[in-house]
Amino acid sequence: MADSNITKRALATSLKELMAEQPFEKINVAQICERCNMNRKSFYYHFKDKYDLVNWIFDTEFIELLKHENLNASYTERRAFIEKNCRYFYQNHSFYRKALQIKGQNSFSDHFREYIRPFIAERISSLFGGEQVDEFILDFFGNAVICTMERWLRAKECMPPEQFVEKLKRLTEKCAHSICQEIPQTEQGKIPQTKGQ
Repeated sequence: MADSNITKRALATSLKELMAEQPFEKINVAQICERCNMNRKSFYYHFKDKYDLVNWIFDTEFIELLKHENLNASYTERRAFIEKNCRYFYQNHSFYRKALQIKGQNSFSDHFREYIRPFIAERISSLFGGEQVDEFILDFFGNAVICTMERWLRAKECMPPEQFVEKLKRLTEKCAHSICQEIPQTEQGKIPQTKGQ
């Protein structure tokens, strides 16, 4: 298992280096293998194609960050966790900017959305007091988060993660405050209370 991970990481490093030098569509498996002194047989033993390798890079690196999430964390702890995730994307901005431009059946953009969606659903469910979240709510919030993340990462001049998170925080707080101001007092008592309120 350890040898398998060493091989995969070597191929991943090779692909990242090549993506820093040229467009993804011009990179082929032979180049990836040549860069890390491996043969194509080794590559295909671990991955179906170069798209599969891009997705593996995201899965293995990002899942390490998600392991430490605590759904019952305080507001400050949640914000620090979000900043940590955004810092990871910012530090790997060049890679993800190109990865999100990949088009086609096995695009990273589709994989990213499928992977992130359950975590967003879990977070939204916790905000709604653990109740089952319907597809409409999940699509609304999920698309908002994912599209915002993608736009941020696709920008050539990506704003620092602290600034990005601060903008999200201010927008969310202003919207929540404005909505609460508009709702009559009689209706506010009917709004489901979230944990921590």
